[in-house]
Amino acid sequence: MTKEVYAVFVAGGSGSRMGGEVPKQFLQLGDVPILQRTVENFLEAWPQSKVIIVLPERHIQMWRELCLEHAASFPQTIVKGGMTRFHSVRNALEKVPSGAIVAIHDGVRPFASKELISGMIETMLQPSGPDCLIPAVPVTDTLRSTNPETPSPDRSCLVSVQTPQLFKSEVIKEAYKQAYSTSFTDDASVAERAGYSVEITEGERYNIKITTPEDMRLARLLLK
Repeated sequence: MTKEVYAVFVAGGSGSRMGGEVPKQFLQLGDVPILQRTVENFLEAWPQSKVIIVLPERHIQMWRELCLEHAASFPQTIVKGGMTRFHSVRNALEKVPSGAIVAIHDGVRPFASKELISGMIETMLQPSGPDCLIPAVPVTDTLRSTNPETPSPDRSCLVSVQTPQLFKSEVIKEAYKQAYSTSFTDDASVAERAGYSVEITEGERYNIKITTPEDMRLARLLLK
């Protein structure tokens, strides 16, 4: 029997870097909120996904009203976020059973292609599928350390990590039993600290995370 896929959308942003009062995940891209576009894009790639959306408690009612206004008809479980992203994801994982596949995705990454999403899920569903699978793209800029005692990194050994990040549910649930650490920069780093190996697949240049006004301008161009 094929494993169920749970898609966790983390949408805890406040919008401070956008310079406005509306949280970035609720800003309109085209004619719908960014978060709605992100979820619907994922569901086009894997329609049978079970959707879990993590939001700050103070924004849950706003999201419900937006869903009504913009006819967001997909079934969803809404989870109250925590103090940090780590705690928010841990809250969401309480809704996920063992024996499933979990995709953890930024709520403000609406351009991950259907090929990327479905390809990653199909890889995870293989009998010999990895514990963890993440998309990443090569770093193209020259990187320099601002600390004179630290050598500048070799960009040929570096990648820029994206989402969705996919896990066997029992793996990531176990990993999130760890105590919080500031060294946890994404979900893969949590799994890696717990001793699980992380496989990398080729990401996409335009699978951008919308966090600044410049990102929003690019997103509007991509949408066209």
